[in-house]
Amino acid sequence: MHNNHQQTPPASPYNSNAASTTTASKDNSKATVCIILATSFFSFLFIIALPSTSPIRPLTIIRPDPALFPNQPISLTEIPSAPTRGPSAISSTLHGASILLRLASDWNWFISLNAGDYPLATQDDILHILSYLPNDLNFVNHTNYIGWKESKKLKPIIVDTGLYLLEKEEIFYATQKRELPTAFKLFSGSSFTMLTRSFVEFCILGTDNLPRTLLMYFTNTPYSYSNYFPTVLCNSDQYKKTVINHNLQHVAFNKTISTKPLSLKPEEFDAMIQSGAAFATHFQFDSPVLDRIDREILKRSPGKVVPGGWCLGEPANDTCSVWGDASILRPGPGAKRLKKRIVDLLADDKYRSMQCRDE
Repeated sequence: MHNNHQQTPPASPYNSNAASTTTASKDNSKATVCIILATSFFSFLFIIALPSTSPIRPLTIIRPDPALFPNQPISLTEIPSAPTRGPSAISSTLHGASILLRLASDWNWFISLNAGDYPLATQDDILHILSYLPNDLNFVNHTNYIGWKESKKLKPIIVDTGLYLLEKEEIFYATQKRELPTAFKLFSGSSFTMLTRSFVEFCILGTDNLPRTLLMYFTNTPYSYSNYFPTVLCNSDQYKKTVINHNLQHVAFNKTISTKPLSLKPEEFDAMIQSGAAFATHFQFDSPVLDRIDREILKRSPGKVVPGGWCLGEPANDTCSVWGDASILRPGPGAKRLKKRIVDLLADDKYRSMQCRDE
């Protein structure tokens, strides 16, 4: 029997308590699985206020605290993204992760989301599938093919004012450039990652000099955020065999050499779903495709949270108005799609040939 009286709701990556942990305790033989959705404070503001349908109140009356979000105008046409240039983005992520390490011990993966990301599976779908995986797998896109990035993104020397000032101003470029390091190999990837708790502790607790050494190097690198975690993983003997060269995110790119993701449109809905990804990026503000994802995939009503196994209310009176056991999961079709995607990645150990390879 479920407890039907109201109690503290389970933390969910899809409601306003997303900075907390979401726990799925299936049975004694399954390790507790927990997802931490982490962003910079600026991005997180828009994660919890990201309406794919009609917002409860007009966006124009949202007034972020100027002390927390200085000089960050709100766009009425596009979902803002957290800055990814400069090391202050790494600093924000590591700072948030260190706080979570202090606050909770029962989580296994740390997922960094941006305001332009959106789920393609419910929290129950994701927790159900991750509960069957070894909790030492890091899902990170990576490559050591540098190419044109060498002169544009790695050799320039910069000063990121976000590390020193309350208000993040423009990044300052030095006139000199530096040669690439020879003590370690550089890898680049995506700013979206799914990192294990063990690896997050490795980066923060300082049990090895490698994360600190690389952090010092990337402190003066323009695009350090998408390079730091792949480089740490692939230069660590302890973790380079744990990386999966896919971050379970659907992204569309132009067929040209442009590296900026395209905004996903309604006509790309089928491709997103068939990808089996857990998340997708990037979306225009109030795009109709978000409404369709809410309606057909997440079963989310306007202004409500994504329902899960913990929702015990009547459908006519808001299913999630009555909270039950947070450990109860009711996975749906999204779990099958995500399972197929992960099985394809891990089948026949072919993922090992893609780990931190020289190209």
